[in-house]
Amino acid sequence: MSGPPEEPDGTGPVVVDREAGLRMYDDFLAAHPEVPRRDDVDVVCWGDNPAYADEILGLIVGAAKRATATLAAGYLASSDPFPPLGAYWVCCDGSGRPRAVLRTTELRLGPFHSVDPQFARDEGEGDRTLQTWLDGHRAAYERQCAGLGIEFSEDLEVCFERFTLVWPPDLAD
Repeated sequence: MSGPPEEPDGTGPVVVDREAGLRMYDDFLAAHPEVPRRDDVDVVCWGDNPAYADEILGLIVGAAKRATATLAAGYLASSDPFPPLGAYWVCCDGSGRPRAVLRTTELRLGPFHSVDPQFARDEGEGDRTLQTWLDGHRAAYERQCAGLGIEFSEDLEVCFERFTLVWPPDLAD
């Protein structure tokens, strides 16, 4: 996620270093010539502030997080496409520096209420239980829905995504 410069108090959005991210992706490709080159590789940061971005990245590089869930209405409102299966993308830390190349390995669209305990565990946040996942995502999606001008419902579609960490080699799955 990129955006305007960070606020002076450190709580603003993270601005990713896209050029550095693309260099990391080029290093990955050089070591893996079997992977087709794409010119539309995303260089992103999860989270809306540096501290949260670092927290999520820590879960990824620590191998606890191998899944994420995004409200489909968010993709539709921003006109962003759903992530393509098999896509590679670069994940940055809270300062916008690239830290890992990830690959989408599984996608499923389904209602919010269709999440299962294994997915909640694979998302790697909190105590990794289904109830914690439901509580945390319900609260986040309610805020997001309010901003989109829609009402939250447990029937709303969610994009459930699994991924692997493929670069750098010392962190790869």
